Amino acid sequence: MLTIVMPDWQTITNGDISASIFEKFGRVVPYTLSSPEEFVDRVAEADVILCNKTILDERSLRKATHLKYVGLFATGYNNVDLDYADQHGITVCNAGSYSTDAVAQHTFALILEHASRVGEYDRFVQDGGWLRSPTFSPFVCLTMELAGKTLGLFGYGHIGKAVATIARAFGMRVLVHTRTAPSDGTQAVSFEELLAQSDFISVHAPLNEQSHNKFDAAAFAACKPGAYFVNTARGPIVDEQALADAVRSGRLSGAAVDVLHAEPMVEGCPLLGVPGITLTPHVAWAPFETRSRLMGIVCDNLQNWLDGHPTNVVNHPK
Repeated sequence: MLTIVMPDWQTITNGDISASIFEKFGRVVPYTLSSPEEFVDRVAEADVILCNKTILDERSLRKATHLKYVGLFATGYNNVDLDYADQHGITVCNAGSYSTDAVAQHTFALILEHASRVGEYDRFVQDGGWLRSPTFSPFVCLTMELAGKTLGLFGYGHIGKAVATIARAFGMRVLVHTRTAPSDGTQAVSFEELLAQSDFISVHAPLNEQSHNKFDAAAFAACKPGAYFVNTARGPIVDEQALADAVRSGRLSGAAVDVLHAEPMVEGCPLLGVPGITLTPHVAWAPFETRSRLMGIVCDNLQNWLDGHPTNVVNHPK
């Protein structure tokens, strides 16, 4: 019987999703959250670890001598030392494409909030502004049509393509900057062209050496004046201080960010309290339907590994 340890179960559920789906594989040991010190002992007898963002490296896994499989409740796997996993024969599987619809939806919720200012208008009305207005349509916020605007996508995987589909439904022009030329006819441009031509820029790339801090002060200085910036991908792709400065200076008309360098947010985050920057707490992937789909993918990955034909493997275990 397998011992299956789940060290950060609270990152998947608030009580609306059960871990019982994994009980058919063995003994399931869920922990709400685990500090680095707690984690080392909690996984000492684990055959399987199912986690989201817990750091898995030589230090944290030094007592996990039985460990043979890691299943991630995530697409990204930068929290796992893959070299260590390879050397110790640990198979690591992620959950790709489970959140495509949810993240695309959240991306456009942020874009639409900037374009239509629904939240600001609601606050105006709730504060009595419409009661005091001399006209039936008080123009207190500057709004815009998305039709005819250019959306630049940095990255064009499953989520980027879903965002492009929504953008076209609104009549937007779509540009992409990606390593692989799009096969669907979408116009690919250089990074510099993307910055210069886009009214909205949305990030949908993985975090790696090439994308780390890609959006820095120089990138924001090269943006089309008044562009709006959205990041629902990974926080370290963006220099947070540079983004805050670009919004404060007026170079960008604003920004919306769902991901940060440090999560949860830490004191002193440069983006907190900056007028024009909308912040959401890494919840683009969080709808119930999305998390339920995620559970199914992680369960299937574990079953396939046990059956000898693992799926969504991200490393090369020896």
